[in-house]
Amino acid sequence: MNITRMGIDLAKNVFQLHGVDEHEKVVFRKQLKRAEILELFANKPPMLIGMEACGGAHYWARMLAKLGHTVKAMAPQHVKAYVKSQKNDKRDAEAICEAVSRPTMRFVSIKSEEQQDMQTIHRVRDRLVKSRTALANEVRGLLAEYGIVIAHSGVPATRRGLLLALEDADNGLTAKMRGILFDLHEELNAIEIRIQRYLQKINQHCAQDERVQRIMKIEGLGPISASAIVTAVGDAKQFNSGRDMAAWIGLVPKQHSSGGKEKLGSISKRGDKYLRTLLIHGARSAMRCSDTKTDKRSTWVNALIARRNKNVATVAMANKNARIIWSILTRGEDYRVAM
Repeated sequence: MNITRMGIDLAKNVFQLHGVDEHEKVVFRKQLKRAEILELFANKPPMLIGMEACGGAHYWARMLAKLGHTVKAMAPQHVKAYVKSQKNDKRDAEAICEAVSRPTMRFVSIKSEEQQDMQTIHRVRDRLVKSRTALANEVRGLLAEYGIVIAHSGVPATRRGLLLALEDADNGLTAKMRGILFDLHEELNAIEIRIQRYLQKINQHCAQDERVQRIMKIEGLGPISASAIVTAVGDAKQFNSGRDMAAWIGLVPKQHSSGGKEKLGSISKRGDKYLRTLLIHGARSAMRCSDTKTDKRSTWVNALIARRNKNVATVAMANKNARIIWSILTRGEDYRVAM
């Protein structure tokens, strides 16, 4: 039994496998438990293995690659077209085996352990930031119920207003409410300490990775943005062009064209929402001082603002930054400001 290509439908405990030989004949169709996967492939000659880029895919791809196999991961939406009627695990594994053989299939680059470590840091920090914002909103709402209004939004203003409310003995707060507010203040400080701890890890990554340092020279790219992008795309060589990378992030228009008539809409919002948000916020920050500059980049964005509006120009600059990042990562060059 000579298996040349195998499709694996990943799961938590029970995996479905579908293998074919060089004549496209099905020679292997089996369901295995998690502990049996590596043992099976350790005794098989090198083959092409396909899987969907879902939870645990990068781990299994690294493990199987160490055994000498060629592993390719695909986005689930690209595999769906090859699923026959009556969807089940067997059909899914068969579809994966078929999809991985297509010459025009788009594959997901396998992430290293270091990349996954940094992505985890970014995800946890992002969750903590959202928790801090939610807690600050809750504090302002609770104080408003007692007639204490914090004029300015934002975490620093909320923290200052909370401390003033606790120190003011004549604001009518009960002892029970003061105890609750004190607990909320301690919780807010604890979240802030954790956020700073993860920010230090991100800064360490920036100091150690020269790719991140080169990207940070672009206007609108800081440590968090640069670290997140390098963590997500690596050397970016999986993209054929800068536009492909911008499209993957979701910074290109949605298209619904037919009969020679092109119809473009708003941005597609595909790919990683976190990266897209960082790039757009960074572009918006860079545009604040563009009207006082005379370089080509600033002149271009100022003219775009005059023709369209600031929101369109912001997304256009984020798109341009994504293309510049692709060029820097794939060519190993430094960022050069066009004068």
